[in-house]
Amino acid sequence: MAGADSAAAAEEWRIIMYDSSIVRIAKRDNNNKRKYLVINEKQGKHIPVKSAEALKMFGELADILKGEYGREKLLAIGFAETATAIGEAVAIELDSYYMHTTRENIEGVEYLYFTESHSHATEQKLVKNDIDGVIGKVDRVVFVEDEVTTGNTIMSIVKLMRGTYGNKINFSVASILNGMDKSSVEAFDSNGIRLHYLVKTNHSNYTEIAEQYAGNGAYAEAVADEAKVRYGRLYMPSYINARRLHRAVDYKTACDRLCDGLLSQIGVKNGERCLVLGTEEFMFPAIWLAGRIDECGGHAMCHATTRSPIEVSREQAYPLKKRFELVSVYDEKRRTFVYDLEKYDKAVILTDAEKPVEAGINSIINALCSCGNDDITVAVWQSNTARKAGK
Repeated sequence: MAGADSAAAAEEWRIIMYDSSIVRIAKRDNNNKRKYLVINEKQGKHIPVKSAEALKMFGELADILKGEYGREKLLAIGFAETATAIGEAVAIELDSYYMHTTRENIEGVEYLYFTESHSHATEQKLVKNDIDGVIGKVDRVVFVEDEVTTGNTIMSIVKLMRGTYGNKINFSVASILNGMDKSSVEAFDSNGIRLHYLVKTNHSNYTEIAEQYAGNGAYAEAVADEAKVRYGRLYMPSYINARRLHRAVDYKTACDRLCDGLLSQIGVKNGERCLVLGTEEFMFPAIWLAGRIDECGGHAMCHATTRSPIEVSREQAYPLKKRFELVSVYDEKRRTFVYDLEKYDKAVILTDAEKPVEAGINSIINALCSCGNDDITVAVWQSNTARKAGK
């Protein structure tokens, strides 16, 4: 009985700690499939956050999984674009294999395709060649998400993988937030898919909350013809593509090497206020670099650009106040966004675009410049092949 009381108290503590501080409701821009978007203040995606806060939250999700699957061999799969960093951090803590879904194109591979119906960009895919190679080496696949609302996307990929590989793998889901209703939970249970999360949420009134906001924040269009300020550009070696299968601890080692190289070149003064901005699916290294800057005596914040068009609003309770439209550094035909930029002493744009689109780089530089930033470095993490090819 004491054990049950202790577990209940721990669950109540998590809800008190997280539900009031990270669950913020925003309004999707021109999306009738799902009008609201849950904004997590500690995730390091839309809102600038301290690295330590994000990693602490990710670590607490990993702790739940350690208690359940400590003796199993795991493959963690994060979902692009918002859960790629959560998945990597969890996989590092679990010492597991890791890869994340993607909407980018990778040459010379086969994919498992599935859709995320409520998203602005519905197509998702996993590199099938890598899944083929790990079947038989792992006991369980753990899908890692920032939030699970209906579970339909995960259910579709589980059915796809079972149809492709048979019943050779067990499946679980780990998320920061879980808003599934009773029937959805029962459907997962009947399919043998276990659910783990930090906070249980009720999404029943989220659409109503989103629709009450005026959407009268500040909107800035992309300025991509040329950069308005001089900036440095660095090409960093020893890249690992997180969209491909890898050992998470190897990725952590590679990120430390990346950070060592960057910090030796950009220099961080004690007390210097810094921003590290990741690009779209490329989130974890930005969070990791921000933490390393803090260790050097700086004060770093981190977040990332995103494909998600979200309305911004002036209301105090609304999570996002200013939106900058950008050109993607991965695809010049794609528009992306960044929210709530500020002035910093130093800003680092960290990307893994194999050949960064110049208009995309310019648009981010100019967005930062419009907020008063003039010490800006673009760091491109590239494979050795791309570097030799002069990309």
